[in-house]
Amino acid sequence: MLRFAGSGASHVGRVRDHNEDAAFSSPYLAVVADGVGGAAAGEVASATAAYVVAATTRSRPDDDPARLLGEAIRQVVVDLHRGVTDHPDRTGMATTLTALATDGHRVVLAHIGDSRAYVVRDGGLFRLSRDHTLVQALVDSGDLEPEAAGRHPMRNVVMRSLHAGSGDEDDVRPDILAVDARPGDRFLVCSDGLTDMVSEADIAARIHGDTQDVADALVEAALDGGGKDNVTVLVLDLLDEPQAPRLSGDGLLYGAMRDPRNVVDPGSVR
Repeated sequence: MLRFAGSGASHVGRVRDHNEDAAFSSPYLAVVADGVGGAAAGEVASATAAYVVAATTRSRPDDDPARLLGEAIRQVVVDLHRGVTDHPDRTGMATTLTALATDGHRVVLAHIGDSRAYVVRDGGLFRLSRDHTLVQALVDSGDLEPEAAGRHPMRNVVMRSLHAGSGDEDDVRPDILAVDARPGDRFLVCSDGLTDMVSEADIAARIHGDTQDVADALVEAALDGGGKDNVTVLVLDLLDEPQAPRLSGDGLLYGAMRDPRNVVDPGSVR
């Protein structure tokens, strides 16, 4: 049975006064959500998204992970809408979300926004997710060279995220796809607080070793690079071992998810 084993870390950074990143990891799920910078109640949006995805996948562990992730993300939009309706001062709150889930047989990625997922295999670091940003769209259209993307002044303009819409908008629809995963793969799921501060080459140079040491080193590298945003990192190895307990409370919480008051409606997932 496939499962994840690893560690994570989250830091407010050197500029922000609170952490709008939220993350959760367990043997069957890794999720990072980043409250969109500058929006109201980003920590509520990110914690709600991470909670709903975690609770949904853990409540039905044997279901198709692609279907579960899709259902969970639709519920996130419903909960965010409720959160804004009940508290109009939260108008504008939104979040990215990047998640890897396994049912023990396959691994599925769900992604929206500019947090990222990578796989480490045969010594190389390979990106699994595609940024939903203006800059990535310019690169895809051939109007911007990939080498210039990291320096573009609008590199943080996110074109798709989870927000308090009706759920039918194109800009709240995630990418959900099967991952070519193999035992021995290492996965990195992170917010853009890492990738904006640390190059992929530097990440690749630091990605090997004990998972907690790697997570801490990557966060420290982001802080050394300026720490201009919250930074969250999950480093997980894919194992093929006997089934691990799924409902035993073994998940780890990071960032804004550690405060249950940030979740709009914990009872929305049953």
